[in-house]
Amino acid sequence: MNKSRAVIALILTAVITGLMAFTALVGFGDGHRGSYHNIKLGLDLAGGASITYEAVGEQTPTDEDMADTVYKLQQRVDQYSTEAQVYTEGSDRINIEIPGISGVEETNKILNELGQPGSLYFIRQTDENGNQNYQLGQDADGNVDYVLTKDLKQIIADGDAILEGTDVQEAKAGYQNDNMNNQQIVVSLTFTDEGKKKFADATTKAYAAGETIGIYYDGRFISVPRVQAAITDGRAVITGENTIEEAESLASNIRIGGLKVELQRLRSQIVGAQLGQDAIRTSKTAGILGFALVALLMIAIYWLPGFCAALALCIYILIVTIVLNAFDVTLTLPGIAGILLSIGMAVDANVIIFARIREEIHAGKTVKTAMKGGYDKALSAIIDGNVTTLIAAAVLAFLGSGTIKGFAYTLAIGIVVSMFTALFVTRLLMNIFYALGAQDAKLYGTGRDVKVINFVSKRKIVFAISAVLIIAGLAGMGMNAGSGKGALNYSLDFVGGTSTNVTFNEDMSLDEINEKVLPVIVEATGDSSPQVQKVAGSSEVIFKTQELDEEKGTALAVALQDTFQVDKDNITSETISSTISSEMKNAAFNAVIVALVLMLIYIWFRFKDARFGASSVICLAHDCLVVLAAYALIRISVGSTFIACMLTIVGYSINATIVVFDRVRENLHARKAGTSLEEIVNTSVSQTLSRSIFTSLTTFFMVLALYIFGVASVKEFALPLMVGIVAGCWSSVCIAGPLWHLLRTRIASKKDSTPSAGSSDSTKGGSSGNSSSKKKKGSSNLSKKERKLQRQKEIEEKNKAKITV
Repeated sequence: MNKSRAVIALILTAVITGLMAFTALVGFGDGHRGSYHNIKLGLDLAGGASITYEAVGEQTPTDEDMADTVYKLQQRVDQYSTEAQVYTEGSDRINIEIPGISGVEETNKILNELGQPGSLYFIRQTDENGNQNYQLGQDADGNVDYVLTKDLKQIIADGDAILEGTDVQEAKAGYQNDNMNNQQIVVSLTFTDEGKKKFADATTKAYAAGETIGIYYDGRFISVPRVQAAITDGRAVITGENTIEEAESLASNIRIGGLKVELQRLRSQIVGAQLGQDAIRTSKTAGILGFALVALLMIAIYWLPGFCAALALCIYILIVTIVLNAFDVTLTLPGIAGILLSIGMAVDANVIIFARIREEIHAGKTVKTAMKGGYDKALSAIIDGNVTTLIAAAVLAFLGSGTIKGFAYTLAIGIVVSMFTALFVTRLLMNIFYALGAQDAKLYGTGRDVKVINFVSKRKIVFAISAVLIIAGLAGMGMNAGSGKGALNYSLDFVGGTSTNVTFNEDMSLDEINEKVLPVIVEATGDSSPQVQKVAGSSEVIFKTQELDEEKGTALAVALQDTFQVDKDNITSETISSTISSEMKNAAFNAVIVALVLMLIYIWFRFKDARFGASSVICLAHDCLVVLAAYALIRISVGSTFIACMLTIVGYSINATIVVFDRVRENLHARKAGTSLEEIVNTSVSQTLSRSIFTSLTTFFMVLALYIFGVASVKEFALPLMVGIVAGCWSSVCIAGPLWHLLRTRIASKKDSTPSAGSSDSTKGGSSGNSSSKKKKGSSNLSKKERKLQRQKEIEEKNKAKITV
């Protein structure tokens, strides 16, 4: 790049960055489209809609039916927000909380789309006597539509409701080609085994009579298709919808009508944020200070490249803000965890590149050549680290639910953007400044000779320290469980609790409630971290605490009456289930297992050695167990952020471990004769040591700022993250390399030469081995003639050995 092109590139970069900054900070039009103000925030950050349904019918639903209904409703409301929560309230109520809903109009729209769950029937057109069950008429709003000619209960009693919603296994909208090969909009139905038989009988009769089958949902007909054939395979297609949106609405209504429990809406309300404006403000302050500290450290350590990286990180934040807005992602604390992780990985990618550039300059290369060589050599580590984490994010988004999906989306967005800014934006800025005259090697820093530390020889001590920490955590969990306190300090997100609705005499802000009312709640209930939701437009407040027995429930009511003069009739309580259902926990567990397997396969494929993958997974397990030990010993509350915290640590740790293994792989390829595996591992870990420490520090500072300035719930989220960062640094530096060396020397593969005493694969290592296997490895880069001469020398040495004996 010449100077004139550099000037043009700099101007274009400044203009594009300015436009992105204007979009992210201000936005366009009256609605400020594109600005961070329009990013959807979750219930914990901005509040949303709360909808309560009550089971109807003569029989009380079973726990299994309620659990099934909760799970299916969770899948249904995920389309409105990835952070939506569904849980039972009492024995016959289900509560839905949808974050990011800001007004009555939007709430009513969702209620209309959601409808009345569990009241869908397929009704035949005529009964056994040929009388019409429905016909064209006027509905309740005076519109021409199909209406029932009999009472619904009578139709059901007569057996003319041939199928119910529970007989439908799947309903989805899409496209297919008709007989003329024209594309048409359809709704595809798949029935259960029982529904398949019912539908086959019904369509056989309807087709013979030339009749329709009406789909009746929530008090009205949503579709009345004419039967075109007897359908016996359990699959049907409904045509006639004008738009794909209409087809999706029909499919959605059929799906929601497939619940085992019939529900009617009891109430809907707008609830305020759980954390309050003070928490949001302090979190923003913490983020700004943490980012400023990271930028200053980058500049202080890496000079001009660090300055370019700081500018690229600013661009990264702008792009992430715009993308979150564009894709309508709901941002909550778990989502913030995903962004923090991706910021750490963006910093990490730059540190890897800059360290490589310094090594190239130290080797005597020019700055321009060093920059190219640094990026080329760092590319594989950056790609492998980001791809493995991206695999995990994709699996979590596909298999997870609720907050897990929200975490996965923000993590995936952050990873893609961080790779773009690290590999392209930072490089562009460095090339621009170089072309403009910043060509002195002092501006880029010069690497130093690496002091090799013998990590392998200290592996027993390292493994013992980690084992003690993990065993202490497991022992702590056992002691806590034995004393009746619970193995972990589970919050109501995991175990459920009591929801107390209080209508105060005056309308207080959420910050006033946190300051005045929360201490009273904590003292009366003994719960140190209750959740608070304020109902918008009223003085009603919802407090969620651990399950209260009669004594504590009475104490709370008396405390509220005495302190705030609340009428006892304005205090109601209900037992609520956990918002993290067993299905959600199972989905998260399954997703993590699948992600680990896929990461193992990817690492195996990329490194051509399963032992790299096995070592990585063991390090991940180590980090998670250390964090679990912290949860157990410090009694950190295990709530909705717990799963996201663990997933963040998995993504962070795998990236750090891959950087070390990438250097091991590189040094193995450049291995010289007489170099032992122990030397290669020690050299590789020592070469990446500064990178591991610095990246951990920058990420740690970001989270530390959140911990210092955040409110209680933010601290509970930040503290285990800091433990995980330290554990990830420890495992990648002290455990990963020595563990791989142990597996390599103890578990041989077909590619390995058989190790012998003093060979290069010996755990004793050193450079004194003279086995033929080592010389074969060391001669892999020699010419054919040189290898032949070396082989002759090996034979001569063996013969001498025989004569000596």
